[in-house]
Amino acid sequence: MTASIQLTRGIDEEATDVKITRSKDGDTSVAVFLFDVPKCMSGEKASSNEILGMYMIDEEGEMVTRNVNAKFVNGKAAGIEAIHKIEGEQEWERFLRFMNRYAESNGMGLNKS
Repeated sequence: MTASIQLTRGIDEEATDVKITRSKDGDTSVAVFLFDVPKCMSGEKASSNEILGMYMIDEEGEMVTRNVNAKFVNGKAAGIEAIHKIEGEQEWERFLRFMNRYAESNGMGLNKS
C-alpha cells in the first residue's frame, strides 16, 4: 500500500508544498500542507464533495487533522491549507514514517532550511 492524502474520502491528493517546524525541545511540531489545485475542488462533482479534514493514510493506518482551510478568489477555489499538529516523540516518529512513504510515492524531496 502506498501512502496517500485525502481531503475528501476516496480522492487522493498531491500536496504542492509541506512545511514542517519543530520546537527546540521537540515536544510540539506543526506540519502545514498546501494544495494549490486540489482534485476534490475541481471537476463536475466538486460542489458535492465534503471536506471534513485531511486524512493521511498508509499501511500503519490513518492520521487525521480537522484544521483545514479553503481559499477562494473571486468565488472560485484557489487552494487548501491543512495544519497538522504533532505532540510528542511517538507522534513525531509516526508522522516521519508517513511522510517518507508519501514522499517516495509522490516523487517529493526534502529541503532543509
